[in-house]
Amino acid sequence: MNYYRALTIAGSDNSGGAGIQADLKTFSALGCYGMSVITALTAQNTKVVRSIQEVEPEFVEEQIHSILEDISIDAIKIGMLFNTSVVKTVAKCLREIKGCSVVLDPVMFAKSGDRLLQKEAVESIKNELFPLATIITPNIPEAAALLGYSIKSFESMQQAAIDLNKLGPKAVVIKGGALSAPTSDDCLAIEGGDPQWLKQDRIDTKNLHGAGCTFSSAIAAFLARSYNLEDSVKEAKIYLTQALIAGADKNLGHGKGPVMHFFNTWEK
Repeated sequence: MNYYRALTIAGSDNSGGAGIQADLKTFSALGCYGMSVITALTAQNTKVVRSIQEVEPEFVEEQIHSILEDISIDAIKIGMLFNTSVVKTVAKCLREIKGCSVVLDPVMFAKSGDRLLQKEAVESIKNELFPLATIITPNIPEAAALLGYSIKSFESMQQAAIDLNKLGPKAVVIKGGALSAPTSDDCLAIEGGDPQWLKQDRIDTKNLHGAGCTFSSAIAAFLARSYNLEDSVKEAKIYLTQALIAGADKNLGHGKGPVMHFFNTWEK
């Protein structure tokens, strides 16, 4: 018997709510053996990102190769990359990997509003990583930054999913939590098909730290377990919703707290 193996390539969140830490928690909660490649170190908490320490691209590549030469990978989740040189390094390594699903979360901003991707790296992500991605998972501000136009309605959100799909990834799911609406619906566009909506009533919670990381790593976990793409997205949405509900009444820090990744075990 082998493990389901999922790799996260992302930044470290020392407060434990997002980034590498959220990804590894999600992988474990969903039955995958999680591995990590750290692209940046952050000093942050539930309120603010105080500083970011870049990891040299050569060391990012060394981390990836150390895993590839010994442990195979079933799915990869990519999160915070921070700068152009790391984007290009990760793209180069991905081209060496065959038959592996790639979930790209184009992380640009923390929940606190702090920037996690240098502006000049946005085009590199589109050019270098979109063609290699099985699915990308931007939120509305990220989708707007990638496309250069505002997204303020469900109609423009659907058009954005279609437009992003044309840029190279096999599929796009835009997270709709940032829309001013009573629901938190996501729009999924898979190459060759019509866009579809993943409906969800909005959950009354301030504890949203790491929600995007959790969603994308959950998709990767289900892909690693051989779910098809559509079902992986739908199951990830269900998992995140449960994690948000379970964490809604918990207190951690003085800002936006985390979702509860292990609701199935911690609540028992």
